[in-house]
Amino acid sequence: MKQILSIFTRILPTQIAYAHCDVPCGIYDPKPAQIAAATVLKMVQKINELPKDNPTIQDRNAFVRMVLTKEEHARKCKEELLVLWTDYFKTEHISLFPNLHEVFWQAAKSCSKNKQNVDIKSAEELVKAVDEITEMFKKAQAAKT
Repeated sequence: MKQILSIFTRILPTQIAYAHCDVPCGIYDPKPAQIAAATVLKMVQKINELPKDNPTIQDRNAFVRMVLTKEEHARKCKEELLVLWTDYFKTEHISLFPNLHEVFWQAAKSCSKNKQNVDIKSAEELVKAVDEITEMFKKAQAAKT
């Protein structure tokens, strides 16, 4: 049997798959996405507070670190949202939330926009979108019981 599997893996291309969970654990929570979105907003606020004229080396260092943090948390937010969208929410949730796909799609796009820009309005919109998804999640959880 081991030899047969070995032959198949050489013939058929394989690829590493990454997932929230290898088994249906049922553990889902929008809180990590909320924290990531709040971090994006905070970094945008802090970046905007940095001196525009004659920044010191410390200011430039802080800027780079804040941008990196903003980027990483926008990516994390998107990842967390995609797990909720693709793994938690099911077809039956469409009747509860007819705009479910549009809300998630726009939120994911907002994550990308926040990676590309330093814009307070975009960061606030991301927080609002994640909060809306959190409310959807809470209502879906309540509907289960």
